[in-house]
Parts: sequence; C-alpha cells; structure tokens
Amino acid sequence: MLQATAHDTAQRVVLYTEDDPLTLANGRALGPVQVAYETYGELDAERANAVFLCHALTGSAHAGAPDGWWRTLVGPGLPVDTERFFVICPNLLGGCSGTTGPSSTDPATGNAYGLDFPPLAVTDLVTVHRRLLEHLEIDTLHAAIGGSLGGMQVLQWLLDAPGQIGRAAIVAASSRLSAQNLAFSAATRHAILSDPAFHSGAYAHYSTRPSRGLSTARRVGHITYLAESSMEARFARPSEPDPAPPADAREWLSSRYPVETYLDHQAETFLARFDALSYLWLSRVMDGFDPFAAPIAPPPSASAPLDHAVQALVLSFSSDWRFGAAHSRRIAEGLRRHGVQHVTELEIESALGHDSFLLEVPGYQDAIAQFLAD
Repeated sequence: MLQATAHDTAQRVVLYTEDDPLTLANGRALGPVQVAYETYGELDAERANAVFLCHALTGSAHAGAPDGWWRTLVGPGLPVDTERFFVICPNLLGGCSGTTGPSSTDPATGNAYGLDFPPLAVTDLVTVHRRLLEHLEIDTLHAAIGGSLGGMQVLQWLLDAPGQIGRAAIVAASSRLSAQNLAFSAATRHAILSDPAFHSGAYAHYSTRPSRGLSTARRVGHITYLAESSMEARFARPSEPDPAPPADAREWLSSRYPVETYLDHQAETFLARFDALSYLWLSRVMDGFDPFAAPIAPPPSASAPLDHAVQALVLSFSSDWRFGAAHSRRIAEGLRRHGVQHVTELEIESALGHDSFLLEVPGYQDAIAQFLAD
C-alpha cells in the first residue's frame, strides 16, 4: 500500500523530461517538469479511495491538519478523513513550492526561466495532475476537491477526462472571471511588473526581489478575499475621534489603523513564502479560464454518455463577492449542458467572504463530509 508522507516533507517526482516533454495547450513543449506533492492516509487494496486536492492561487502541496492550508477539512476524523481516504495534494504547475514554474532553472540557459517560461492554461495544470495519477498507478478518483483556482482545475478535469472522477466538489470558484475580477488581477500584476526590482523577470540574476510590487499585490488581492462586514467587525476604526495629525508627514502616512497593520502583516508573511513570477503566471491562468466557451462535442456513441455517473457539488458562500452564487450557478448550468446529471448547488451562509473555503464555517465542513460519504 502507498503510505502517507510526513506533513512537513513533500515528495518530488519528475513527470516529464526533455526527451518526453509536456505539450502545453499553446503547442509549446516543457521539460523537465518536476512535481512536489504530499499524500495522507493509505491507498486501499482496490486503489479506490483516492481523493485529489487542487489548491488555490497561493497554495502548496501542504494541505492537511494540523498546519496545512486546508486543515479545517483534511485530517483524521475530518470531512476528508485521512483514516478513510488516501489524499493526494500536489503543488500545481507554475507554482513555487517544489513544482516546476517560472522561477525554476531553464536547462537551456542554466538560469531561471523568468519571462521565457511558457504561458499556461488550466488544462495544462490538469494534464500534469493526471500524469501524477499515472505515476501513482491510480486510474480513478473517489473524489477531487478544489477551492477558487483549485475549483477551476476540478471543473476542467471533469471536462477533459469524464469518468476519472467519481465525485467533484467545486468550491468558491468561477468558470469565467467578471470584468471586476479581471481588473483586480490586472492591478496586482501591474504592481509587480512596475517594480524596478523586477528586472523584466530576471530578478534572480540581479539577486533582487520585487518585494514592493508583490506586497502591494498581496494587499490588493487579500482585500478581495474578505467580506466588508467581517472587515468592519475586526478592524473598525476606534469610536473616539482621531487625534490631531502629527507634525511629521512620514509618521502621518504610515500605517495607523488596525486594517492597515493587518495588511502589512499579510504582505510580510506572503513575501516569506511566495514568488512574484508564480503570482503573475497563476493569476493570468485564472483570467483566461472559460471552459464553456467552446462548443459542446457530441458523445462518441450513444452507449458512452458524458455523465459517467459523476456527482458534482458546486458550493458558494453568501458573502463571497468575488466568486459568489452567480458564478456557481454558471458552473452548474454548464455541467448540466455537458451531460452531468447529478449536480448539486449549495450556498452556505458565511460572513467571511471568499476566504470562507479555507475556514471553519457552520454547515460547510458537514456538506463536504456528506458529499464524500453519499
């Protein structure tokens, strides 16, 4: 049986080589491609209890309890019960936590790829996930679960490989970004690209980092993950009047309100764990995602329906103004048009905004547990 890895150590495997490269959606070839991944629990004798986790924009392979990014869902006795399921979570293609991305070394030059790394699409991320399953000798998944960009990957997987996933949970995701979402993404990328330390993507060569740009991107992005009501509850201005402005403008312009110092902290911790190029690549991948734009291909035969008995849960949160219920409704409708008959839409009450999918929310964890058990 496959055994769980230690929670603080990802396994690494080269899934594509220069002689056997990954062919991307745009036709370019990429190799080698290394993937970092973690597993939790044990694979049963029938190899039928695998659950695949797809992470969001700034996630990693480290998902499970006690300190992973999805510690509210993944662990012993939790909804994605690692005493029952064999859980797989890779760092996605283009990332910066052990999987090949734009800051990896280009074998042709010996330097970081930088802006020479090829553009990606969500289907490329899924292609690598499926190759990882081949490496693990797993044909089908009991379930695949993803939030935000992770949910986009699960959706694309359903369309690319009908029948490989038994249950698909698509949480707080979108099948097509709105103009407002595109605008926020553009603002964050502009902050990085205009940082003098970016050096046209070659900042590793100059031993610099576009820290100002990346920290601004994190501040802007993080605001979109929160709901106004929860921000007000946590970071409301003091009720007493502001004191008179200080004599020095530098002090006056520095962080003085609780929400400002909170964003400062978020930016500081983000710089310690994430890379600017990966932020550019993965945010742009989200921008271009529109899997329902292409015409629906007819099933290959009357005896091969597209449904394959897959069950889909499309879940949103009431205060998520970034990827709210309207986005989930579009996903559900698109899946039904593609022949998926068992689609459940669920909106969970939460005051925590888009970040709800990472947090403890009444009804959310129970919904995932029930979906996996049914």
